[in-house]
Amino acid sequence: MKNLKLSSSLSFGFELQSEEETLLLSAFDIDRSRLFFASSANIIYSFELPPPEAKDKAWNKSLISPQFDHVLLDPGDFITSIEYLLEKEALALGTENGCLLLYSMDDHSTEVVGRVEGGVNSICCSPDGGLLAITSGIGQLLIMTHDWEVLHESPLNLKVGLSSLKISSFIYYQNVDVGSIDDYSGHFHAPISWRGDGKYFATLGGLHENSFKKVRIWERESGILHSETEAKDFVGAALDWMPSGAKVTAAYECKGGANSHIVFFEKNGLERNSLPIDEPSEIHIIKWNCSSDLLAISITCDQHDAIKIWYFSNNHWYLKQEMRYSKREGVKFMWNPTKPMHLISWTLDGIIRAYNFMWTTAMTENSTALVVDNSKLLVSPLILSLVPPPMSLFTLKFSNAIQDIAFLSNNLKNQVAACLSDGSFSIVELPGLSSWEHFEDKEFHIESSSSNLKFGTFSHLIWLDAHRLLGVSSNQSVDNHQNFNSSQSYSLQEIEVACSEDFVPESINSSGFHATLSKSLPLESFVIGIVSNPCKKASAFIQMEGGSICEYSAIIDPRRGPQLHLLDPEYGFSSSCPWMKAASVCDNGVIKALLFGLDYSGKLHVGKRVLCSNCSSFTLYSSSFGGTERATHLILTTKQDLLFIVSIDSILHGNKEMKIEDLNDMDNRRNKNRDFINMWERGAKLIGCIHGDEAAVVVQANRGNLECIYPRKLVLDSAFNALAQRRFKDALVMVRRHRIDFNFIIDSFGWQKFVGLAAEFVSQVDNLAYITDFVSSIKGGNVMNSLYKDYIFPPLPNGTSNASMESSSSAEENKLNSVLGAVRKALEEQLQESPARELCILTTLARNEPPALEEALERIKSAREMEVLGVDDAKRKLHPSAQESLKHLLWLSEPEAVFETALGLYDLNLAAIVALNSQKDPKEFLPYLKELKNLPPAIMRYTIDLRLQRYESALKHMFSAGESHHEECLNLMKKNPQLFQLGLQLFAKNVKRREVLEAWGDHFHDEKCFHDAASAYLCSSSHQKAMKAYRGGGDWKGVLTVARFVGLGDADVIQLAYELCEEFQALGKPVEAARIALEYCKDVGRSVGYYIMAREWEEALRISYMHAAVELARAVEDAALECANSLISDYKEASEKVGKYLARYLSVRQRRLVFTTKILSEARLTENADYDTASEASSNFSEMSAYTTRTAKDSITSTSSTTRSKARETRKANKGGKIRAGSPGEEMALIEHLKGMSLTDDARRELKSLLVALLMLGKEDLARRLQRTGDSFELTQHSAVKLTEDTVSTDKIDESAHTLEFYTEKARGSWRSQAHSWQIKVLALP
Repeated sequence: MKNLKLSSSLSFGFELQSEEETLLLSAFDIDRSRLFFASSANIIYSFELPPPEAKDKAWNKSLISPQFDHVLLDPGDFITSIEYLLEKEALALGTENGCLLLYSMDDHSTEVVGRVEGGVNSICCSPDGGLLAITSGIGQLLIMTHDWEVLHESPLNLKVGLSSLKISSFIYYQNVDVGSIDDYSGHFHAPISWRGDGKYFATLGGLHENSFKKVRIWERESGILHSETEAKDFVGAALDWMPSGAKVTAAYECKGGANSHIVFFEKNGLERNSLPIDEPSEIHIIKWNCSSDLLAISITCDQHDAIKIWYFSNNHWYLKQEMRYSKREGVKFMWNPTKPMHLISWTLDGIIRAYNFMWTTAMTENSTALVVDNSKLLVSPLILSLVPPPMSLFTLKFSNAIQDIAFLSNNLKNQVAACLSDGSFSIVELPGLSSWEHFEDKEFHIESSSSNLKFGTFSHLIWLDAHRLLGVSSNQSVDNHQNFNSSQSYSLQEIEVACSEDFVPESINSSGFHATLSKSLPLESFVIGIVSNPCKKASAFIQMEGGSICEYSAIIDPRRGPQLHLLDPEYGFSSSCPWMKAASVCDNGVIKALLFGLDYSGKLHVGKRVLCSNCSSFTLYSSSFGGTERATHLILTTKQDLLFIVSIDSILHGNKEMKIEDLNDMDNRRNKNRDFINMWERGAKLIGCIHGDEAAVVVQANRGNLECIYPRKLVLDSAFNALAQRRFKDALVMVRRHRIDFNFIIDSFGWQKFVGLAAEFVSQVDNLAYITDFVSSIKGGNVMNSLYKDYIFPPLPNGTSNASMESSSSAEENKLNSVLGAVRKALEEQLQESPARELCILTTLARNEPPALEEALERIKSAREMEVLGVDDAKRKLHPSAQESLKHLLWLSEPEAVFETALGLYDLNLAAIVALNSQKDPKEFLPYLKELKNLPPAIMRYTIDLRLQRYESALKHMFSAGESHHEECLNLMKKNPQLFQLGLQLFAKNVKRREVLEAWGDHFHDEKCFHDAASAYLCSSSHQKAMKAYRGGGDWKGVLTVARFVGLGDADVIQLAYELCEEFQALGKPVEAARIALEYCKDVGRSVGYYIMAREWEEALRISYMHAAVELARAVEDAALECANSLISDYKEASEKVGKYLARYLSVRQRRLVFTTKILSEARLTENADYDTASEASSNFSEMSAYTTRTAKDSITSTSSTTRSKARETRKANKGGKIRAGSPGEEMALIEHLKGMSLTDDARRELKSLLVALLMLGKEDLARRLQRTGDSFELTQHSAVKLTEDTVSTDKIDESAHTLEFYTEKARGSWRSQAHSWQIKVLALP
């Protein structure tokens, strides 16, 4: 699905040395790109072709001034063959008299290396340059080395000269003559062609084979005949072996006056297929290009000579180009051996033309394929169906072979302009695509347009508008038959097209067109490419040699400057780009044209920036915005067979330095949302894309078949664009076809906004089957933030930002129910009543969260009632039958849930119908329904409510059944405590209210809610249970208050108080026990003892002195002194432990850092290994080491079972307070232990109380020592923690700075300035 386009052509002439001299033979030097010609005057001409990047002037200088030298031969002798020998860096020349010469153009020296009897017919060097194959005029074949040593000699025709196979016909002048053959006379042509690998070569004809000849295949190593073809009337020297080695190509004439055929043979001599020539002609030369995909032939017809270029694909031969010449020119040609698209032709009188071809896609911007095949144009609208050529929807038949075409499309009609091989133009008007189906399998003959235009070579044809064409013409002036001006001129031609006939709708029109040259502008150099300007009417971008860009405007406007003007360099490319496209893009609201270009080296340019360095093809995808097309994505393929889809926005505003192939990294290869697609077949070519809603990319495989793929990025962009334009039906169709989540439609707007658009959505779609599918797929969450989070979409007009949408479960339920409700409302308002609408409404109810089954069953119930009552048929036809509706509901919902909902309506008949349609076993539900039917109504509803766990309703129904069921109500509340509050409301005026309260209190007591239980007991006058509840909750005040309220005596109260004292002491609440002992038991000694146990020293002294208990005061003093001395000893010991723990921490940390540095250095060495060859079982330290940190990134998969892991974690949790030396967690455990050694708030409060008590007792020195020791411990602990915090986050430990002494001195000043709540200022040292 591609056309061969003439990219550029260069034509040069040079003056031969005499009027009778003609060019006959050619050779090519691959190493230095030199072209050699041998003339009839035995003169060798040499041209050194400049590199492709050279300017036009360099070509002129090289080809206009060739080197030439006369080869001295015997009188009457002339050159018959020429071949360049790369090993010798010289030409091998063969002459009519049999001389074999070695000629060097550099030093103009000629060496006679031998003589071939009968004359030299042809010379051909093997592809590797190691051997020469020579045929002589007497039918001998010689194989020799480049040192002229004969390896093999055989007769071409084995039937002749079998007795002389061992007689050499070659004389090497430095050796003895070994003999000669003079038995045969006559001269014939026997061309030679080697296979690409050099293992075989082919010859055509043999001695005495004048009319019917054979193609013979010879082996290189042995020189013996491998195979031969059938005898045919082969044409002269037309023989070539395809470089790939697949086919040997020759030409023969058919009997009965039929046209000649090109025939293709396999290595074994069998004919594979043939190619008939389309006109009567004589074939002279057949040549394959170096890539074996183009076959060129030169022919002579009645009126002209021509070079035809054929291409084979999908089992069909296409004539892609035809260049015509006058018969007197005697044109010959050759392919450039290193450049497959470069063809060089020459004439007898010294005109050389160099053609550069390029492949272009046959797919136009409106997705129509226009495939050139000789004079036929195969037309296929790919947007309707993928029809691979040579098949097509219809064919346009022109008068001559097509050289170039231009296509223009609009809504009403399409126009095709064709430049033909005879220099004429043809214009065709086609109707809109909607009318093309009537042209299927038809062929339309197209008339040539009337015109007086005659161009030498015309290329780069495009439409500027419906009445203007633009192209480039190149001409060369000739003074006379032998003298050439040699100056080639280029001009930009604007052609005006007019039609004298009216356009007939829905028909193809080609008559009445007239083409007139309206403007011609000379150009300084040849043009690389021309594309129309999509943002300006009747304007085009012209790429000159080197990549510079000019703009041409057909409409002359003084404000725009000259008609053809050079744009700023930033718009041009850094090199010539034969493949160029112009896109209309939107850049921050500004519409502008953006140029893309692809050069021969595979670099994709946009301006001076290189997007990709290994691109093989590219195209642009466009979407419609406000009625205009805008390019939104760049699609390209790379030489690694990867297809990339890149948004235009990322090109305009993304990273300017990043190249597209950089996206092909290892992480992206493993990511399912990667930015590229692996082509399914190696070498598949990108043809184009179908724009708009179709969002398809067309790819052609090597075998010719077409494939249409739908990249997810393009499909989502297309659907999103349809939603932005409120084309809901188109968006829904795309979502269904490409299996996109239906929630994409909702979440693109935000569900809050979509709720307001639901009516418009339903009205546009107007297809209940589609709406039902849509409703069935709605779910909570936001797919834009989950499933499609890797795709970037612009905000929709008046839409809700996805980032601001809620993600909680309540928001998901709100989305589901709100959208379903809005759609349901829209269905009822926008669409007429119908069975399908009712089923869709039932779907919305079933999809609710939770499902609105009750409302759905109510609708089904009303339909059933209409059926039972026999409502008129007209109204019943607007609703589905009750059974159909019920089956639909059961298909959408759980049958058991629908059955229970039917029970919840207390309609046993409906429940029975649901059970029958849900395929429940009648043995299960019929006895149950019969049992319910026999119960009283209230008891039946209570039973159903219990089954459905609707306990509030069950309680209400049981209460309504009467007082005889009071016990069942009470049991129900006990089993379901949440019903107690409702029970109090129901029993508010009932004598059973106290029982309800007491039962509620029992529930609270069982749940350990003692205060609530006591309150409930007090309300029900259950005082003993209230005392028990207070006592269980530790409220001694409530216990003693209720005890007095119920009338207990003093002795009983005191006894109760003593019991409470013992309980609170056992519970670890000595302060509460002290208060009870003092206030209720009047036991001062017991109270002071409790205060001493609680370390409430001040309160203990106060109570002792208040009651003048000297003995008790002494006891308090003794306890305080003992406690102070004990604390001093403890603080000193704790300070020592802090030092030890800190020293251990610093040691562990230092070793960890050393090991970490070593591991990182080893890791850097292994990071350079290739990803695919790196071992998955990398070496790692186990967790038994204390100097490594095991992470998910660098750890291997554990082989231990989950049970063992959990057991290990449990043991670690149980031993959390133990620090294991050498364990992985030792370092952090030491830090946590140091932090945990700080004084708690209770310890500080008790310490301050002890200091005050010591001062009261006159123990100032002891109090000062205690405060100093405690302060020293806190300072040490604080400094140690600060030191660990500073070192845990650093990779280096300073042995001089990171010490406890340094940090203690550093913190001492700030530490002293802090106000500590437990310290007494008068005891602090200065």
